[in-house]
Amino acid sequence: MAGNGGGNNSSNSNPPSSSSPASHHHNHQAPKILLAKPALVTAAKYNRGPSGTGADDSPASIRSRVSSVGFLNLLSESWDLHTDRFLPFLTDNTDFTVIGVIGPPGVGKSTIMNEIYGFDPSSSGMLPPFSIESLETKAMAKHCTVGIEPRITSERIILLDSQPVFSPSVLAEMIRPDGLSTVSIFGGGEPLPAEMAHELMSIQLGVLLSSICHIILVVSEGVHDNNMWRLMATVDLLKHNIPDPSSLSLSHPQSSNLGSDKDIKDKIQEVGEEYMATPVFVHTKLHEQDMAPHYIVQVNKALNQYFRSSSFNKQKQPNASKENTLVSESTDSDSDPAPLKSFFIPSKSNADYPGTQYESFHSSLWKLRDQVLSMSGPSFSRTVSERDWLKNTGKIWELVKNSSTISDYCRTLQNSGLFRR
Repeated sequence: MAGNGGGNNSSNSNPPSSSSPASHHHNHQAPKILLAKPALVTAAKYNRGPSGTGADDSPASIRSRVSSVGFLNLLSESWDLHTDRFLPFLTDNTDFTVIGVIGPPGVGKSTIMNEIYGFDPSSSGMLPPFSIESLETKAMAKHCTVGIEPRITSERIILLDSQPVFSPSVLAEMIRPDGLSTVSIFGGGEPLPAEMAHELMSIQLGVLLSSICHIILVVSEGVHDNNMWRLMATVDLLKHNIPDPSSLSLSHPQSSNLGSDKDIKDKIQEVGEEYMATPVFVHTKLHEQDMAPHYIVQVNKALNQYFRSSSFNKQKQPNASKENTLVSESTDSDSDPAPLKSFFIPSKSNADYPGTQYESFHSSLWKLRDQVLSMSGPSFSRTVSERDWLKNTGKIWELVKNSSTISDYCRTLQNSGLFRR
């Protein structure tokens, strides 16, 4: 499992099943594990009528009454990071893993994260940690996840589900009547055209997750949509001078001003190369013909060729399982780095056909979960606790929003004429 290089586990952060003697002594101090949307818990407790019972306590009614105030999002719909909301759920433990996900709407990001969490959908009365698309939200063309929603498992795996990229519903909510964006993408300045701001939000989200996660799941629908490949290539291009959450440049509290890009670059060079999370490319909703082994080999060849010169492909990925037939084994040279991780998830409807010869939807999800949790992702440059990881994540977000590299890219888009002014 990916870690941050630290071996000094805090005793009060071990799960109840830990065999450490110290953990049994301090286990009562561990914070409550974040299981489901706090909005639902809050609503059930406080949104009652005068008689103490609500007129309508269905989950849909509860969610509609408190959705504007009940979220415990790490990144809000106003594009601001709220570390104070999530901090009470973290500890001084240094042995933890951060897994993020990014992708367009409706590809199953939240379903995958629920699987990695270990949620059992057959358990009656249990809400999933991450909301999944319902018939109502699908009919109304809405998205379930806003900003970044975090959850933690008892094994101290921090899961970050993010709002969809390339999402018409996100664009519709942020566009003003004059075509400008209601969301401030950069630290200051005039509002941008909504379509441009929407594209830059996807890039900023990718840069942030690549900076603060050990593993980032890049999810696409089918094998013919390479929009996520292009997005991650852009993220790799623009992710400059962004350190990892353990960087010394973020750990000194004496100054709230992180300095210029040059100052930050100099500080990053003191601790080595720029950090980049390990990507796992997941293709979902595949038809049976897309699951053929020879077809998967061709997609993997294209994937590794596409990112051949990127930062994603420069890092060695240890412990690549030879049993995982979903990972390409084709490399042209012994000096090439390990192939990028890729997984292929069939459509749920495939299970309805008795003649299907490939893995089922649920079996593929189980394999994805097992493989991701057994991965050895990159370590942060220094040992950092969960709490310090979160505090420094807030500082990294400020660097992302004030990045001169992304700002220059924005000006290039403005001058290209692709977006209306």
